[in-house]
Amino acid sequence: MKEILHHFPALSERQTSQFEALFPLYNEWNSRINVISRKDINNLYLHHVLHSLAIARFIKFTPGTAVMDVGTGGGFPGIPLAILFPETHFLLLDSIGKKIRVVREVADAIGLTNVEAIHSRAEEEKRRFHFVVSRAVMPLPQLIRIIRKNIAREQINALPNGIICLKGGNLAAELHPYRQIAEEMPLTDYFSDPFFQTKKLVYLPLVNEK
Repeated sequence: MKEILHHFPALSERQTSQFEALFPLYNEWNSRINVISRKDINNLYLHHVLHSLAIARFIKFTPGTAVMDVGTGGGFPGIPLAILFPETHFLLLDSIGKKIRVVREVADAIGLTNVEAIHSRAEEEKRRFHFVVSRAVMPLPQLIRIIRKNIAREQINALPNGIICLKGGNLAAELHPYRQIAEEMPLTDYFSDPFFQTKKLVYLPLVNEK
């Protein structure tokens, strides 16, 4: 938790208590349903919560923004972002029902009213969003094919609508088709811990013409 307070010192009392509640909740659920690697649960705040919040260092969502988290797993990056941006609506999607159950239980337990979690695939979701976020779900070209239909036309943020992904490793081949428009940021620009040495944030603006 100290990692969160160090990088986000302006949290409200409510946000602080919501973040503090995450570890006991995930620890309990993880003993029943493996949503986070069991050997990694003690690194929840650094490897999962702070990693998710790299997106918040890149963009401050305007109130009223709609965000879809594709392949959210246990709720990352969606739940940490929903705590930080209570006036942004988040749809968290995953094709594994038991993981979505955990997401719903965690969101309810900490009183998140801006999160909707559904057991579904992104291919089936028809609504529009200003941004799609994901954490190492699938290669970018595949993700773009699936979610381009979901990008809203109205612009309300400082950055154009599009995809914001958290990824690792060498992304040269994956980003080659989008090299003129994609932005790739090493997370070491935001966080100094060695865990982030190979981690990156990728932003790709997308225009939906339909």
